[in-house]
Amino acid sequence: MMRNIHKLVLATAFSLTLSGAASAQEKSILVQSTTSTANSGLYDHLLPLFTGKSNITVHVVAVGTGQAIKNARNCDADVLLVHARAAEEKFVEDGYGVQRFDLMYNDFVIVGPAADPAGLKGMKDVTAALNRIAEAESPFASRGDDSGTHKKEVSLWKAAGLEPAGEWYRSTGSGMGATLNTGIGMGAYVMTDRATWISFGNKGEHEILVEGDKAMFNPYGVMLVNPEKCPEVKQAEGQAFIDWLLSPEGQDAIRAYRVDGQQLFFPSADSAAG
Repeated sequence: MMRNIHKLVLATAFSLTLSGAASAQEKSILVQSTTSTANSGLYDHLLPLFTGKSNITVHVVAVGTGQAIKNARNCDADVLLVHARAAEEKFVEDGYGVQRFDLMYNDFVIVGPAADPAGLKGMKDVTAALNRIAEAESPFASRGDDSGTHKKEVSLWKAAGLEPAGEWYRSTGSGMGATLNTGIGMGAYVMTDRATWISFGNKGEHEILVEGDKAMFNPYGVMLVNPEKCPEVKQAEGQAFIDWLLSPEGQDAIRAYRVDGQQLFFPSADSAAG
């Protein structure tokens, strides 16, 4: 009788141990993210490193920055990782984010066909380049989707004193990859983040024509969704992910990620050091 009771106690203890182990393995967070970080393969590089160290699984929803912020405002996120600084700061100011951290950066470029009808090749001044495109009414494919890239493009047209419209200006309402496919198909100029362009596999005869303007700087921010606004936020796990990304290990992992030998993202630590 005592032996049977002992077996039952051991079985119960073993069951609880397995249950506890399963619970530990099931720790996870949801990150609302811009598409460029996902499409470039960066998460495929980073997430196994973080999960291996923390035992926290990261689920990523990759959409345009505007949609990602909207989702996070609806409490459908633990962490927000996007690239539209003004919108990110507003997200925090409105109480939906705890604190914005500079995570990494790269830049935007304008790509176009080898024929280059507006004569942009080798230009650095993005304002002058956009004026040439508008004057020539050369085809230009815009994302038109309220993404971080689209927000930046709109701000650059505005800074150039232009309001693009007409047959030559095509708004796709699509992500970066789809917009690049459209632009390449119609021989149009396209503004894209460099990481997506490097990792994009269907370049055709398109190439980078305009690059290097400080106005094309592309910073990425990361923030914890505020548990005071969204009580179900996994605060400890989400903050652990942010802390790891900002740590020397996380920043080194960002720095190390390359496609075809080219570095796609530069950790914010490098900017601070410079």
